[in-house]
Amino acid sequence: MKSIFSLVLRHVPRPYLQLVGHWAARVLGVFYTGRNVECPVCDHQYREFLPYGRSGRDNALCPNCLALERHRLMYLYLKRKTNFFRDNLKVLHVAPEYSFIHRFESMKNLDYITADIESPLAKVKMDIHSIPFEANTFDVAICNHVMEHVDDYVRAMSELYRVLRPGGWAIIQSPQDFSRATTYEDPTITDPREREKHFWQNDHLRLFGRDYARELEKGGFTVKEDRFVMDELTKEEVRRYALPAGEIIYFCEKK
Repeated sequence: MKSIFSLVLRHVPRPYLQLVGHWAARVLGVFYTGRNVECPVCDHQYREFLPYGRSGRDNALCPNCLALERHRLMYLYLKRKTNFFRDNLKVLHVAPEYSFIHRFESMKNLDYITADIESPLAKVKMDIHSIPFEANTFDVAICNHVMEHVDDYVRAMSELYRVLRPGGWAIIQSPQDFSRATTYEDPTITDPREREKHFWQNDHLRLFGRDYARELEKGGFTVKEDRFVMDELTKEEVRRYALPAGEIIYFCEKK
């Protein structure tokens, strides 16, 4: 199963996966019936989650809503540590995840806008280097696993900062290599096979290190490194929800 997921992710264009992947996952979910793990996003329970990723991570993908480990963690964080589910907020969601879109669209307290340069799931076609909204428009921005793909990540971060209102906040996650003190970037590496070797994926342009918070600050943000999963969740919650135990959430504020 893991090898099949790896082949699909490597060779099927992402827009096609976004359109049909949920149907295939739900069919596979029939074979994972059980109550050992639970998705906090959709409340479904399984024996275990589906494997996922180019390297085939076990217990990763919720068959019902397609939430991965990081999405389940994000959902718990938004619910327990922010005003996302409580206050009236105007939200910009860049590269929106399937697991979140319909849930967030149905929340009456949110004025929720999805945007992306290529995703068929997003309502607004947008290049994050030049966001087509006025300054001080949004209360919240969500942008996960985008900054490793874009040509100029500082400009992209600055654009997110620009469209947030003073007092607004963003969550901007990216893959990180915690063994690296600083972000690794080399524009001369253009071959997809070499990019995968150096940056973990063939469409990544860099690999952020432990300095990721400092890189986010270049966009103007005040950044809190929140070790929510390590400091505030129980071991049983981490196990039952199958969360990424070492992930840091970067809470970015526009003061």
